[in-house]
Amino acid sequence: MTWGAASGRAAMCRVSILAAAGVALTVASIAEAHGSRLQPSAEQPAPPEAASSQWGETPERTDHEWSGLHVGGQVGIGFGHAKSTVSGAPRSSDAFGSPEGGAHLGYDHALGAHVLVGVEGDIAFPYFVNDGLVAAEPGPRGTLTEKTDFVSTLRGRVGLLLHPVLAYVSGGVAWSQARLHEGASSSEGDALRLRAGWSVAAGAELAIGPGWSLRLQYAFERLGGASGAFASGTTYRLGGLDAHEVGLGLTYRFAEAPEQKSTGAPARYPIAADDWNVHGQFTYIEQGYARFRSPYEGPNSLSGAGQVKNTASLTAFLGTRLWRGAELYFNPEVDQGFGLSDTLGVAAFPNGEAQKAAYPVPRFNVDRLFVRQTIGLGGAETTVEDAPNQLAGSRDISRVTITVGRMSVGDSFLLNTYAADPRTQFLNWNVYGGGAYDWTMDRPGWTWGAVVDLNQKNWAFRVGYFLEPTESNGDTFDLHVPSRGQWTAEPELRYSLLGQPGKLRLFGWLTRANMGSYAEAVARAASIGAPPDLAPTRRIRVTWGFVANLEQAISDDVGVFSRLSWTPGQTEVMGWTDCDEALSFGAALHGAAWRRANDTVGIGGVIEGLSPEARSYFEAGGMGIVIGDGRMTYRTEQVLEAYYSLALARSASLSLDYQLVRNPAYNADRGPVSIWGARLHAEI
Repeated sequence: MTWGAASGRAAMCRVSILAAAGVALTVASIAEAHGSRLQPSAEQPAPPEAASSQWGETPERTDHEWSGLHVGGQVGIGFGHAKSTVSGAPRSSDAFGSPEGGAHLGYDHALGAHVLVGVEGDIAFPYFVNDGLVAAEPGPRGTLTEKTDFVSTLRGRVGLLLHPVLAYVSGGVAWSQARLHEGASSSEGDALRLRAGWSVAAGAELAIGPGWSLRLQYAFERLGGASGAFASGTTYRLGGLDAHEVGLGLTYRFAEAPEQKSTGAPARYPIAADDWNVHGQFTYIEQGYARFRSPYEGPNSLSGAGQVKNTASLTAFLGTRLWRGAELYFNPEVDQGFGLSDTLGVAAFPNGEAQKAAYPVPRFNVDRLFVRQTIGLGGAETTVEDAPNQLAGSRDISRVTITVGRMSVGDSFLLNTYAADPRTQFLNWNVYGGGAYDWTMDRPGWTWGAVVDLNQKNWAFRVGYFLEPTESNGDTFDLHVPSRGQWTAEPELRYSLLGQPGKLRLFGWLTRANMGSYAEAVARAASIGAPPDLAPTRRIRVTWGFVANLEQAISDDVGVFSRLSWTPGQTEVMGWTDCDEALSFGAALHGAAWRRANDTVGIGGVIEGLSPEARSYFEAGGMGIVIGDGRMTYRTEQVLEAYYSLALARSASLSLDYQLVRNPAYNADRGPVSIWGARLHAEI
């Protein structure tokens, strides 16, 4: 099933699943060769495209090697029923269901040509929106909820080999961690209970490449009950839990696959090797600061007491060719951790991996799920290297690209060679991001939409439409298409200055969504004698803004960047951060001068401010999407960031990061604060 692990015992899940997987990914990355230099890539003529088979062709039979250690991931749907009793109330039965994702590890051994035996363990985590909710029952001190942090199994299995298919059945033990919560506030009083039981499964795997197989599986778990009492005296008894799961998985076997069949012909698979790819990444960030000046604090303040927090993410990048020019990409991810003060208190927040939906235990998310259609317009071609969300091959330089599905606005817009990715470059939201641009997104940072991109040798022009949340910082989207949503446009000019490449992008957006008004909230608060609240003022409103985005190479190893952004600031923020005007700037330098060409030094900063209406709102005690000290003495927020990225290999790095934040949350009464961080990143 897909349900995570948590505090106490849950901390073991964080370390053993995300950290261990990340270390394994790092080790794999260190084994790779040296990397390339930091410089905007130029379009290069491509060699003739190699012929490749398509999905419709009939492959020759291959004797795939099934024996050996294997590891993989899976996604699917889990659903079932659970029974519970709260403080002697009548017994209830609750249905539950959620998307899920996780990982599996096992060992198989082939007995002859057609029989396989093995053992496999797996763990699965719930989708972040559902958060593993199993039951919610009224109790004497508020609603009592039960969530499943994770479900794990250990099963023996027997399979029948029908090359290139493995059909199997399995059975064994299962266990899960139940998290019980009373009331609606802090999770500090949560009770954790272990459910134990048994599991059976049946499925089939199809060999799709040397070492790789695609899996379809059904599993059933029957888990036992548990009982206990909260400190308040509320008692509970959990009855049995039955769960069904249907999922797809991808598995890699570490044994070498045969290069040839017994006839001597090359091994063939149902999908041509250049028609699909798999990549992965792991990022772990630790950040902290010492006590700083903080005479008062509000609900959305950065704590003045000092703290250390961390985040971790583990992502798979899966892609396949559908037909000529069309590709499908899927990026499942598991996230865990918290930003400083639960990702509150600084408008230019210091950790780009800190989702506003904080997870005390690992949670499953779908980052991207989109189709990309490329239409060549003829003329010269460019080579496309194999990479995450990019299949190797060639394409026309002059082309139209249409992308539809779940994605980030930043996948297509606001790109910058030197400051665009917090996993490898600057960590601060508004150093690498769009400053005053209000990204449309759910809390983890993703939306649904469509982008059309016209590319030419020296320029490009792209437009997009994206769904907006139904309300600020929400996880559900407004489906009134196209009357509501966000429209974007961005011309891009590529040029050369003193023989060095540069790019200028002018990004604009217009949003029509359910938004509150700062001025109306302040006026309403004055009439009733209470702090301003945006919720009662929400209605369909329109806002807009722009970002000027510049990058310029100074040499092969040095580049500079800057972004200037502005929005009127009349309405509340829907997805990004509380900022109405910003100027960011910085530079990145590779270490060739000290014989560390793959190391990177970055230094950058951002100065940002609020509109007069937003200032009045926060001075009166209003709360924003990220900030809110209860009151403030307004000053521009200023951030300086510097990092050193030490290359462990081409695809693995360890970075040290420092950020100085003056006037956090635009408040001269608090701060400054020095934030130190370390980041481990690896990819394959």
